[in-house]
Amino acid sequence: QVQLVESGGGLVQAGDSLRLSCAASARTFSGNAMGWFRQAPGKEREFVAAIRGSDSSTYYTDSVKGRFTISRDNAKNTVDLQMNSLNPEDTAVYYCAARAAGSWAISIRGDAYAYWGQGTQVTVSS
Repeated sequence: QVQLVESGGGLVQAGDSLRLSCAASARTFSGNAMGWFRQAPGKEREFVAAIRGSDSSTYYTDSVKGRFTISRDNAKNTVDLQMNSLNPEDTAVYYCAARAAGSWAISIRGDAYAYWGQGTQVTVSS
């Protein structure tokens, strides 16, 4: 069982930056692909970014490319999401997710991820 705990959310102004962090409990974390998703009020959950388990290759949804950066530290069992140039459309609850052990490939589908954190709120004011 993998437990994920997000931190780093908050209230910021448009143009500001935030860094989200996700701490994973499992020792086998380094082999799992990890992702960040978000859900805005009244909207469905959407894919934001993911990082591969094998070589830390990354993939982003178009709306955050060039502004967000996902990274991982396998020694610390953490995955971070650096968010720059935030705008009100980025307001959402952000969730960290992990694929099952041995699943190192990136997926943009939420149902490909076996473990989820509790979420952290990011609010961007205009």
